[in-house]
Amino acid sequence: MADLILIGASSLAREALTVIRSTTEHRAIGILDDSESRWGTAIAGVPVLGGVDTVGQYPDASFVVCVSLGATRARLVNRLSALGVTDDRYAQLIHPSVEVARNCRVGVGSIVMAGVVMTADVTVGRHVVIMPNVTLTHGNRIQSFVTVGAGSALGLGVRVGEEATLGMNSSVRDRVRIGNRSILGLGSALLRDQPSGETWMGVPAAPSTSSDAAASSTRLLRSIGNF
Repeated sequence: MADLILIGASSLAREALTVIRSTTEHRAIGILDDSESRWGTAIAGVPVLGGVDTVGQYPDASFVVCVSLGATRARLVNRLSALGVTDDRYAQLIHPSVEVARNCRVGVGSIVMAGVVMTADVTVGRHVVIMPNVTLTHGNRIQSFVTVGAGSALGLGVRVGEEATLGMNSSVRDRVRIGNRSILGLGSALLRDQPSGETWMGVPAAPSTSSDAAASSTRLLRSIGNF
């Protein structure tokens, strides 16, 4: 088994560990986190070894970034790149219950949890987090640093932009596009294209007011276990 280090002592790290322990491909040897109060503690028996800047001490290990927010994952990956961590150093975590068809692709650093379904011709980008029981159908294109909440379902040909977040049990109509850094609220049904950087919620989903967007974002982050 290959040695693996998780970046981020988060609730997502706990979930990633269940994927890691369901296979014989990787062995989690530690977690790196910038919060000094966590150093010397452990998550599910895996020790928090120190800060992110110590990645150079583990030249033979692979890494996976366990932070729920896509924008934060992107910043960490850029920071790790400056520290010499290249794409080939990132693991790809896919639960053994997930069948990835030959015409589907999952990028480096991505985490795909139990019960996810990929039907055909699905592309998942780099450092994407797909929570349990998500359905991805024909022609879906999920760009890098996206987070898809548990139980979500995407119709055929859906495009999801970088750093977007789809809340738990959300659904998206066929061929709809979701812009970069957009948020789709919990349980929402998206029937038309959602512009970049906007928070939409409801059935059918529509742009949220500032106060609604803030409340929705708070609930969403709690549901996906923010860093």
